Amino acid sequence: MNTSIIVADTICPICFQGVLRRYVKHVAMDYKGRVFEQDQPGDWCDKCGEGILNGDDLQATEPAWLAFREEVDKEEGQALARIRRKLRLTQAEAAKLTGGGKNAFSRYERGEVHPMPAVLNLFKLLDKHPELLDDLKVQ
Repeated sequence: MNTSIIVADTICPICFQGVLRRYVKHVAMDYKGRVFEQDQPGDWCDKCGEGILNGDDLQATEPAWLAFREEVDKEEGQALARIRRKLRLTQAEAAKLTGGGKNAFSRYERGEVHPMPAVLNLFKLLDKHPELLDDLKVQ
C-alpha cells in the first residue's frame, strides 16, 4: 500500500523551510553503540532531512528494527554471563555486587530485563581489570 498521507508540496512541519517529498531514504539508527541501517519509505523534507512516516511505512521496516534490537540485547546478556563466569561469580553474587535482587542477573542474562548502564559499565571494567573485584568484595 505505502501511499502518502502528505499532500504534494506540503511544507515541512519540523523546520518550516523545506518541502516534503515521498521517497525511500537510507537511514542509520544507533542502538547501544551499534548501528542499524535500512531503507525507510516516508515523506522526507528536502531541507532538514526529517521525515513523516505513516503506518504502512513503519510496518514495512519495524520488524527488522525490532529484530536488530533484540539481537543486541541478547548479545549484551551473553556478555554479562561471560564476564560473570570469568570472574567466578554466581548469579546471586553478581546481583548482590550490583545491588540487584537475587534473580536479577538471571533475568539480565536471559534478556528478560535490561540492566542499568551502571551494571554494564561495571562489568565491562571488571572484564578489563578483574583484580578490582577484590576491592568491591571487601565492602
